[in-house]
Amino acid sequence: MPYVNVQITRGATRAQKAQLVKEITASLVTVLAKKPEHTHVVIQEIDEEDWGFAGLLTDDWKAGQGRAEQA
Repeated sequence: MPYVNVQITRGATRAQKAQLVKEITASLVTVLAKKPEHTHVVIQEIDEEDWGFAGLLTDDWKAGQGRAEQA
């Protein structure tokens, strides 16, 4: 029984999440011969202020990227 936990920052649409579930499931079927009816995919959306990247909270990092692009 495969269990896949996908963690992303908030903002994906329902259609995008459905596509992720479909393609992850298909990959497990193709690569590992797992049954789709036994496959669980959980998508956890995390606020950018609760996710760290490059030593910064993601929302702060993104804000800095915007300033860097303007320079």
